[in-house]
Amino acid sequence: MKKSFVIIFFFFLISESFASIKSNIIKKLNYIENISFNFEQNINDKIEKGNCILQYPKKIFCRYDLNNKKILVSNGTSIVIKTISSYYIYPLKKTPLDLVLDKNFLLDEISKSESYYSDKNIIAFKFFKDENEIILFFDKKTLNLKGWQTIDLYQNLNIVYLSSILINQKIEKKKFELPSSNLKN
Repeated sequence: MKKSFVIIFFFFLISESFASIKSNIIKKLNYIENISFNFEQNINDKIEKGNCILQYPKKIFCRYDLNNKKILVSNGTSIVIKTISSYYIYPLKKTPLDLVLDKNFLLDEISKSESYYSDKNIIAFKFFKDENEIILFFDKKTLNLKGWQTIDLYQNLNIVYLSSILINQKIEKKKFELPSSNLKN
């Protein structure tokens, strides 16, 4: 009898802790309109760094620290990746970034989630939508979004880590206008 009480009590504590973590992450995410951050992106062991501004819903502007002046821009419906010598445009809906940039989707999936991974620094939630698997990482202390993991259009593992996070900064709306395909600087 005593043993079963301890197991039930322990299960209740874990459930309460998980519910509290979910609730606090949802509150924090609800509050966020935009996030500015530095990033480190690992695509199949190729590391790229830069900075981004993410504006909900579904807008992002990233400038990479590369000599080719690479930028990535989403206006909410399309995404452009542009360098000095190349220009690619995709429908945002065809990329996993469509889901990562959709705050309502994230809030819904976190609230429905029955489980998560946690270590001393990170809380992670895994979601599946259509053919996409998304893992979101949150900082355990601040509950800030710390990154995500997806499989990109070309079936590459894409892991993005965020740092130097600023929330709800004043942002120029024109940042999210798609650049022209003119490949001159």
